[in-house]
Amino acid sequence: MKKIITFTLIGIFINSYSQFKIDIEAPEDFTAKEVYIYTLDGSKDVFNLKQNKKGNSWNINIAKPYTGMMKAYFPETGSSASFISVNQDVKFSLIIKNDKIYDVDIQDKANKVMNAAQDILQKKEYILPVLYQIGEYYKNDSEFGNALNKEIKNLTTNNPDIAEYPFIEYYVNNYDKYLGKNEKKNSTEDLSNFIIKSNEWLETSALMRPILIAHLNSGPAEKVTQRVDALLSDADIETSRGQNVLSELVEIFNAYGMEDLKNKYLAQADNLKCTINEKLSSTIKNYKNTEIGAKLQNYKFINPSNTKAKDVYGVKADKKIIMFWASTCSHCEKEIPELLEKYSDMKKQNIEIIGFSLDTDKTSYENKRKDLPWIVDSELQGWYSTYSDMYNVHATPSYFILDADNTILDIPIHASNVLEFLKLK
Repeated sequence: MKKIITFTLIGIFINSYSQFKIDIEAPEDFTAKEVYIYTLDGSKDVFNLKQNKKGNSWNINIAKPYTGMMKAYFPETGSSASFISVNQDVKFSLIIKNDKIYDVDIQDKANKVMNAAQDILQKKEYILPVLYQIGEYYKNDSEFGNALNKEIKNLTTNNPDIAEYPFIEYYVNNYDKYLGKNEKKNSTEDLSNFIIKSNEWLETSALMRPILIAHLNSGPAEKVTQRVDALLSDADIETSRGQNVLSELVEIFNAYGMEDLKNKYLAQADNLKCTINEKLSSTIKNYKNTEIGAKLQNYKFINPSNTKAKDVYGVKADKKIIMFWASTCSHCEKEIPELLEKYSDMKKQNIEIIGFSLDTDKTSYENKRKDLPWIVDSELQGWYSTYSDMYNVHATPSYFILDADNTILDIPIHASNVLEFLKLK
């Protein structure tokens, strides 16, 4: 009995010690009631918890240690605030304009240092090269030349002290080395070594995807496959790092429309015989569930227009076009008229469109929705919408064409491809 009690007390002490708090203050007129807290895994925001506002603040306890990028998302207003955790308390106040986050007043030291460091990185990347160019036209002993040299010195030497925070030091140094525009181009070998040997902060620092893209671009385009194969071999895709790299590469190839490479490495992932980590398993599942021949998952509508159906499966039609769009999407503005023009012909063939909006602004969404004759629904949570992850959506507009049994017949790229598949063009 004594051992059990002792173990329990030690466990309570460790949990208490490992926790940190996130305190968020908001003005009285900010209408958001809930906040969703996300951590980062590679390029994917991972939901951690949600909490309701008490008074004008959220006081959140994080139970597990975490070092890396974080995000607070306020679903009622479709706005978010990004910050870092170094496994210490975080505190900031929201500055609101028109019920949206206009700025953030950081009060904890770690985030102040991170903000200052990122500001210097941006100035080095975009302002410093311009100052060097301007300086060529002025003598060093002129008044303006002296002012230029002073500013250049400030940007190159007066950097914030980041040594107190190893994570910030990791982020700043590696961003500067591998992604900064002023640095010499890194070799494929240098990039590979960093990706393979870096600690777990690679996944939580937001550096993973851009450095992988730099790796893909580090040699001739016709040898991308060789570089990727070598990287995955060296990283060992039976390890967690190797699988994280493979998952990110599949997402990159999909985002850039590199279908052959996406399919090649997705098949490689699917054929693994070892234990697969959660990240790669989720990637495989998402693509399998949204490939031609798969039955699309059902989704229960929130507040649909132009239908009495309760969910996607409840919409009875010989064919269904699932469309992902947003009122602020310029490409959607060009493609929606094409569908409107042929919608009456679709109805004659018992074809229905279901449009899921990735809007966050209710007024903008409602103004556009009233002009659309087909089924339209939205969670008003943008890319945090449930169906964004469920249907593996990465861009707007995106489409699926389903048969009467909700099996995916085609995944068109544009509205014109939708009409061609339906023989309406």
